[in-house]
Amino acid sequence: MSLEELEAEVLSLPADDRARLVERLIASFEPRSSAHAAWLELARQRREDVEAGRVELVRGDEALARVRARIA
Repeated sequence: MSLEELEAEVLSLPADDRARLVERLIASFEPRSSAHAAWLELARQRREDVEAGRVELVRGDEALARVRARIA
């Protein structure tokens, strides 16, 4: 699976699953750093924002298209 395929697959997951994945990925890099704690807090806050309806979710393919347009 290519990185692009993996990105598309991950971005198509439900928000809760993506938030949990972010937490695990960050933990794999810096399990005891202050940056780790900050990223976990941000991920938790974003999950809460989604659950409370404070943010609008975007489909994975649309999110990838937006990112690619910004970096192209």
